[in-house]
Amino acid sequence: MQSMLAVLAMAMLTQNQALDLWRIALVNGVRADAPDLSARQMAVLLTVYLTPPPHTVRGLAQTLNISKPAITRALDRLGELGMLKRKVDDADRRSVLVQRTVKGSVFLSDFAVLVIDAAGAQNTPQPTPGQAPGATPQAVA
Repeated sequence: MQSMLAVLAMAMLTQNQALDLWRIALVNGVRADAPDLSARQMAVLLTVYLTPPPHTVRGLAQTLNISKPAITRALDRLGELGMLKRKVDDADRRSVLVQRTVKGSVFLSDFAVLVIDAAGAQNTPQPTPGQAPGATPQAVA
């Protein structure tokens, strides 16, 4: 179902629209004083929250095709922010499990609203220069 939605979204958005959607969401996140996450940190966070657990450093490195030290650095920052936490796996003490937190859930929920709002802003007709805000754009003959 999710891949079908992605195909529909791609069919409905041009490359510029997709990038502008991402830009608007990021700009609004910056304006909201949300934590400034790198693309790698956001990828790790989204992977942990949107894919089924359990998550390990090794598994995340494999999934994202980046090194374990890069995952560790991302987890260090996300842990400092309280968005993820690490716990030694009781079944295999050599393995570290990456777990979700309430703060991370709230951050992603808020970010999802920013993305939804950005999509709504993209679909709202923008006034042309000289047109009063809120006025309905007129069709050009």
